[in-house]
Amino acid sequence: MYQNSGGAAIEEKLVKALKARGIQTTTGLNLRDARAQDGIITCNGVNMESLSTFLSYNAGEQSQFQVYLYQVLSQSIPTINDFNAFALAEDKFRTSHLLNQHGIHTADYRLCHKHDMDGLKQALHEFGGKLVYKPTEGWGGVGIVKIDSEQALNMLTPFLTRTDLRYFYVERFINYDHTDFRVDVVDGQVVGCYGRKAPKDDWKTNITSGGSVFVRELNDEVAELAIKATAILGLDIAGVDIIYDRDFERYVVLEVNTIPAFATPDQEALGINFNARKLEAMVGLIEKRAYGQLAKKQSKVA
Repeated sequence: MYQNSGGAAIEEKLVKALKARGIQTTTGLNLRDARAQDGIITCNGVNMESLSTFLSYNAGEQSQFQVYLYQVLSQSIPTINDFNAFALAEDKFRTSHLLNQHGIHTADYRLCHKHDMDGLKQALHEFGGKLVYKPTEGWGGVGIVKIDSEQALNMLTPFLTRTDLRYFYVERFINYDHTDFRVDVVDGQVVGCYGRKAPKDDWKTNITSGGSVFVRELNDEVAELAIKATAILGLDIAGVDIIYDRDFERYVVLEVNTIPAFATPDQEALGINFNARKLEAMVGLIEKRAYGQLAKKQSKVA
């Protein structure tokens, strides 16, 4: 569990609630400190594959080493989220592609190979002269660039062609009111919702990009959309970002986050008070996975 912005207190509550249900926990199992050899993954003296389930909840520390071990660990024990679902949701192109195949609207997108500059220019034209370049992986709005003219695209082209990227992912820039819904889903149920607003003279709502949060009422259409998107991606826990497209008059899933943060103490003071509901749902999910794994082991022994 992340330790900043109230995360340490959330972890303490989570451990206490699980203990009350008879579930023993071990904290501090950061895969950054893990070691794998001879068929065993250990972290701080713990055999990771002896655990009944594993929850990693720290978006800011997902190095390639950690993700690689997470993938291997997910093959042996239940992980929340499952690695395959985690990897899918972390990839913006694969997420958008799959959601569209299941009838969920996302921003219009295009994936172009590195040297397909004509394809990028065609996308700019087809998307009404405005598009957004996004890294297919990453969070917090890092690396996202708005392109609103062919001149701007031409200026960006030399940079793009010099990078090690094999392809470019771009989306139509959506005409919206610069606010979004962040809907938290745990084990198939909505546990919280709040709004985010882009700062003045900007269009990105991410908190790390200067966005602010506000209390926002959830309607049935947005709730159902968030639950459906989470289920399609196979996630146990998700934070679904949804905006309203004013041109097409419909809600659009902009992104699905695999490690959505709890409300910070400052946000709770504003009236964003879903932490207790989210915590209870996560406790229930962990309990279900842990006892399910225990029953599986006992049946194998029998």
